[in-house]
Amino acid sequence: MDSQQTADRGVAVVTGASSGIGAACSRRLVGAGFRVAAVARRADRLEALAAELGPNVTPVRCDVTADADVAAMAEAVRAIGGPITLLVNNAGGARGMDPIDQAKVADWQWMYDVNVLGTLRVTKALLPDLDASGAGSVVIMSSTAGLIVYEGGAGYAAAKHAQTALAETLRLELSGRPVRVIEIDPGMVRTDEFGLVRFGGDTKKADAAYAGVAEPLVADDIAECVTWSATLPHHINVDRLVVRPLAQAAQYKVHRVLP
Repeated sequence: MDSQQTADRGVAVVTGASSGIGAACSRRLVGAGFRVAAVARRADRLEALAAELGPNVTPVRCDVTADADVAAMAEAVRAIGGPITLLVNNAGGARGMDPIDQAKVADWQWMYDVNVLGTLRVTKALLPDLDASGAGSVVIMSSTAGLIVYEGGAGYAAAKHAQTALAETLRLELSGRPVRVIEIDPGMVRTDEFGLVRFGGDTKKADAAYAGVAEPLVADDIAECVTWSATLPHHINVDRLVVRPLAQAAQYKVHRVLP
């Protein structure tokens, strides 16, 4: 359906919108009737996304690890006009697969700052607006790594466990207020950048994670889940949605067809 003909659902703020799941969420949410504030560090990519999707997307440059950036972002979003009804905390990522005895503290610091403190900063900044809308939703993009650990993944799993704890606590603290908290926990999702960032640009290592998997999830699959949960009648709260490809029965059980 043409977004211009869809009922106005208010303003949706999507962090990490310059690529992958964030960009896919922006596309889906515009189609569902939201006016989207696409938030990320890379302004050129945001401008390209806005050019693609039209006037219902406003690019907002912001580094979620910087307090001043987040404060300026909140003011820019308010300037769009209308109620802020949805926040998709999607900015995040992983760095490294080192065992703990070889862990790089800087990698752990980055993962915690982006995944956990980034979610905290942005949620704090926009929560009054979501509350005032009378029908707000906060989506927190965690991971199946926030539910179970695995060798080499301690830093990322620790950050995602913390993000899951943030989501659960926020839901308790908002009880009785008109803001629901939705946690999305994807398993294997093949995007353009996640693996490359994790493995420092090593394409072979990034590709190896999906070797033999016929159909890993892609960004648009997760965007569809976000849009579905965010557009349900507001009295329905999807507390946690765990989504994996059919080939992945569990964190350690993946069907691969290898030559």
